[in-house]
Amino acid sequence: MIRPRKRQTTSFVETLGSPALKKASEPVADFDDSLRKLADAMLSSMEKFNGIGLAAPQVGRNIRMIVIGVPLDSMSDPASPGERMLLPRMPLVLLNPEIIEASEETAEREEGCLSVPGIWAKVVRPRSVKFRATLPDGEKLEYECDGLLARCLQHEIDHLNGITFIDRLTPQEYAKIEVKAKNLRREGGRSNYRRTV
Repeated sequence: MIRPRKRQTTSFVETLGSPALKKASEPVADFDDSLRKLADAMLSSMEKFNGIGLAAPQVGRNIRMIVIGVPLDSMSDPASPGERMLLPRMPLVLLNPEIIEASEETAEREEGCLSVPGIWAKVVRPRSVKFRATLPDGEKLEYECDGLLARCLQHEIDHLNGITFIDRLTPQEYAKIEVKAKNLRREGGRSNYRRTV
């Protein structure tokens, strides 16, 4: 018996220069089958591109939905309540996530982005944040988070507001990657600002 071939699906992310990355996203009112399929596709893309987070605008949909897959071994010491509760449950689909508090204390760490391939730069962000979101099954989350989880949430929620990590760079940091960013925008124009795998 011949088995049917499994359909190959192509994953893509929008790259720097795409209009979808500069628009603010609309709230999710109803998590229906179409959004369930989109969430599955986003989780697959995040995995294929070896990322730890992906926002809907990065796949061309300006809605307030993100997926995150922050590794368990990134937990802070001591771990924040959000890290203790959420890291063992990864990956997660978060609807309408928002930062409701941010620490005055900041931390600088190198960041990259699936939509900005090949570019890494140091970004200063609040060290910890309190965020609120809803899971697809309706469960409400509200946790204080630290470490890589806090940074990932801030990075992905920025995407929902039309902001990339490059927009957060100091002039000195931007100067280090300016040529690469311009080249990426120019190259992106040739592929309709899409990176596929």
